[in-house]
Amino acid sequence: MNILVTGGAGFIGINLIKYLIKKKHKILIVDKITYASNHDELKILIKNKNVILKKIDVCDYNKIYKAICDFKPKKIMHLAAESHVDRSIKSSKIFLKTNIIGTYTMLFAALNYYNNLPLKNNSSFLFHHISTDEVYGDLSLKDRSFSEENKYFPSSPYSASKASADHFVRAWFRTYGLPVIITNCSNNYGPYQHKEKIIPLIINNALQGKKVPIYGNGKQIRDWLHVSDHVRALYDVLFKGVIGSTYNIGANNELENIKLVTLICGYLDKKVKDKPKNIKSFSELITFVKDRPGHDVRYAINSRKIKKELKWKPKISFKIGLSLTIDWYLDQLCGKKL
Repeated sequence: MNILVTGGAGFIGINLIKYLIKKKHKILIVDKITYASNHDELKILIKNKNVILKKIDVCDYNKIYKAICDFKPKKIMHLAAESHVDRSIKSSKIFLKTNIIGTYTMLFAALNYYNNLPLKNNSSFLFHHISTDEVYGDLSLKDRSFSEENKYFPSSPYSASKASADHFVRAWFRTYGLPVIITNCSNNYGPYQHKEKIIPLIINNALQGKKVPIYGNGKQIRDWLHVSDHVRALYDVLFKGVIGSTYNIGANNELENIKLVTLICGYLDKKVKDKPKNIKSFSELITFVKDRPGHDVRYAINSRKIKKELKWKPKISFKIGLSLTIDWYLDQLCGKKL
């Protein structure tokens, strides 16, 4: 089956492409190829006969529409997005362009393609929009975890742009009849993640003897999902999900940021004998810095719907997943920067 994946050169995208290759699908990667792309791994993936790469900005309608018509996908998985909250606070314009205009462009092109399909070929078509739990805002310690029924209260330019994109996807379903599904996932971790994100940032800084920064008091809580579990969920949704539905994807691994950092430093202490700058423990590098503006307190995902309807459940425990992730980065680093 032909599957078009936008943002296939990013962290989740690379892991997804690897999974789709194993499932014997033909894949078209549409990606602008930015700083966050994994260039080395992408070079390897496109050597596969079933993988095609088109360097296209998702805001470029003419190129997007031509790519769709030429490739003739049965499914479109829209992952392309600017995703780093700190960057969105410092420079929000690119987030509005990629996440909102880019999603609109993809929807417009997909609808035109879908409307021109023969009736016998359009029954299996799907536009799968991959989003985030951050659209819901944050929770207090006493609040129940986010369900698909939660209202949207985004806090950052990033989450606001993703919330807007979600609304456009729903509008294209209701108004134009485009077959869509939305998934909202919790914080991902695992191999190939860019060094600006918290887990690879901690590992990279620690190994270089740099300060390991923690915003505010470090008590912010995140719900962690291994990227391989997320990819399996995306695949299940792609083929078994109900058109027009939203599915929340999480693993119920709520953890304070300071505890996450402490766990990583403790694991590194056991694995790395030659520590930098004569420190005895990597935890000595932990440094509290000024909190981020509008910093969400807590995220937590209720995944009952996808577990019940699609029989999906996470397979990787956080303890094992974190160990595997740190080991992967240690192997990649070999004493070098990420």
